[in-house]
Amino acid sequence: MKKLFIAIIISIIIAVATPIVIGIYLSPQDELQKADLIVVVSGGETAARVKEGVWLYESGYAPKILFSGAAAEGDVSNALSMKRIAMRDGVPNGNILIEEDSKDTLQNAEFSARIIKETGAKSIILSTSPYHQRRTYIHFRYYLGGGTKISNWSAKDSTWRKLGWWKNEESIRLTFSELLKIFYSETNKKEN
Repeated sequence: MKKLFIAIIISIIIAVATPIVIGIYLSPQDELQKADLIVVVSGGETAARVKEGVWLYESGYAPKILFSGAAAEGDVSNALSMKRIAMRDGVPNGNILIEEDSKDTLQNAEFSARIIKETGAKSIILSTSPYHQRRTYIHFRYYLGGGTKISNWSAKDSTWRKLGWWKNEESIRLTFSELLKIFYSETNKKEN
């Protein structure tokens, strides 16, 4: 009877802790420190991502912003659209770089890494949606190698919370989608 009670308690602890651990894993956050460049990756809730990048810039965390992402629809890339929003919010044109060719997170990292290296940046603040932060970090770390310090800082998301992602259907879908994409990308790296 005692073993059954202990097994039940352990099962409850695991059931409660697992969703919390998943949320914390997907959304790593580092202590903000000054960097050479802020990198904002496009995707869902683009306006929130731009707003966070502009806030980081205005707060003096880096002198330049790099927006990354190709056109989701139409002729204007996500990166150019993000740049236009940032300029409307007061960021000077000369302090904004754009990467307009990437069509997914892996390409965001690959193509942005080239620009980051060309600028000579040795440290970046990487910003995207919180559920997307871990995978984005993994890809940027792969393409930048160990020579560039990456600090993670997520934009706000209207629904996804690391300590509550399980409370709505869309957040659950996003969470499991990200976990599968991380697993898939890590598995492919090991095979190559």
